[in-house]
Amino acid sequence: MLKAVLILPFNVLVIIPLFILYFGGFELMPAKNLCLWFLAFLLLAGGLTLMIWTMRLFAQTGSGSLAPWNPIKKLIISGPYAYVRNPMISGVFLFLGGECLLFQSLPLFCYLLIFISINLIYIPLVEEKGLQKRYERRYLEYKKCTPRFLPKLIPSLKKKKQKR
Repeated sequence: MLKAVLILPFNVLVIIPLFILYFGGFELMPAKNLCLWFLAFLLLAGGLTLMIWTMRLFAQTGSGSLAPWNPIKKLIISGPYAYVRNPMISGVFLFLGGECLLFQSLPLFCYLLIFISINLIYIPLVEEKGLQKRYERRYLEYKKCTPRFLPKLIPSLKKKKQKR
């Protein structure tokens, strides 16, 4: 799991943004903008929370990791997955948005837009097709009632009460 975290999210959230900020320049948000600091903190904390929660679910419930070389063995539809199909990527979007706000960097914002665009193409064309092949009808049912990136306010696929 550590290898997957170091290779995937760490590079996307730390290494690449550091290069962009170093070469593209940045201006830290002025301290007087308390509302914007609070919003940046919410985005960073919310994104990090979603990513950690998702990685724990991958390991505990799905018996796998976020890495393609160790995919989950069981479809996860609990926790944040009850509200959105891709909470890990939603968490990355939030975290990168918080970095953009905090560092006031246009190149970093362009990176966020490119990252979002790539995922808007990759997830439906590659990832979802693989999940559909692996989990068949169960994934199709889940996909039908759970949005891809923007969460619903009520969970999808509520457990049905068993008849007695």
